[in-house]
Amino acid sequence: MMMMMMMMSSFPTPFPLKLVILATALMTNDHVLTVLVIVFDYLELSFSLALACGSSVFIGTSFIMKKKGLLRLASKSQLRAGQGGYGYLREWLWWAGLITMGVGEAANFAAYAFAPASVVSPMGALSVLVGAVMSSRFLQERLNLLGKIGCALTVLGSTVMVIHAPHEGSVANVDELGQKLLDITFLIYSVLVVSISVFFVFYLSPKYGHRNVLIYITICSLIGSLSVTACKGVGLAIKESLTPGGKNQFVNWLTYFLIISLIACVMVQMNFLNRALDTFNTAIVSPIYYVFFTTAVIASSAILFKEWNNMLPLDIVGSLCGFLTIIGGIFLLQFCKDVDLSLRGIQEKRVHNGTVPASPIERRELLRSEDA
Repeated sequence: MMMMMMMMSSFPTPFPLKLVILATALMTNDHVLTVLVIVFDYLELSFSLALACGSSVFIGTSFIMKKKGLLRLASKSQLRAGQGGYGYLREWLWWAGLITMGVGEAANFAAYAFAPASVVSPMGALSVLVGAVMSSRFLQERLNLLGKIGCALTVLGSTVMVIHAPHEGSVANVDELGQKLLDITFLIYSVLVVSISVFFVFYLSPKYGHRNVLIYITICSLIGSLSVTACKGVGLAIKESLTPGGKNQFVNWLTYFLIISLIACVMVQMNFLNRALDTFNTAIVSPIYYVFFTTAVIASSAILFKEWNNMLPLDIVGSLCGFLTIIGGIFLLQFCKDVDLSLRGIQEKRVHNGTVPASPIERRELLRSEDA
């Protein structure tokens, strides 16, 4: 029975039914009920992984749909999003992509109710792979060999960082979250994020945004870290207001501050994400955005909930290794994107130089002669 309770404590349990079954099992020592509790654990984990996988498919698809909408707008000779235009708001395909992304984010948010973030978050890397595959199929965008290696490294590094990141602290209500938001460390972080974002928006973006994808992605990621915090606050307010006997948080000024902040942050994110998609290859935008956004959210949550103080040395080393892996992947994606390199090209060059036989028959003959 103690082993069963340890297994249950590994994952959050939103189902009241499982709690009733566990209480009954403890009182009656019923092994059948014990098995049912364990089955519920696996069902919850499987359900959360299914939600996370579905979320990745929706989000990866949304990148392609919005990119197609932006390309259709460009074909009409209208001012492009990368040049500051907003004609995409009249393009139905772009709106379809936005709705698809909303569905994916909703599924991802629901997945966190059934499993820890260390299980759900790495699944978001699938959106990078979905975007890369679909961009080559529907957008005719090519990613060279170094870009593919960089994509794999960014996904691997960000996954390692998420696994070794500190677990997110729990907040019971909006008032408790408000106290954490007023902490001096988080206030300094918020001021830095806003200041850096303003500098990027008004100085770096007009000069270098069309040449360097990191400009737009950095703005989206930094502002996105604040939008996640605001989203959590709005979710807490809704949950607490709808709970029987709970406090109505829609008479609290903090709730409306969080709602306004969420809307403002999302608008900034969408604006500069559209510019990045309109200007650069989707197979490059998607993995870099995923890595930067995930890293910024982990940093924001760690500062807000103070979990880094309890990290083990192994987790610290793992986080540093993951970050260095991410840097290597981004370097390959960003600075080697114009290198004409592929496996087929390497093979053809070796054949041309005579180091590899051109046909399978010639290769077999060469192996036979070497064995003789």
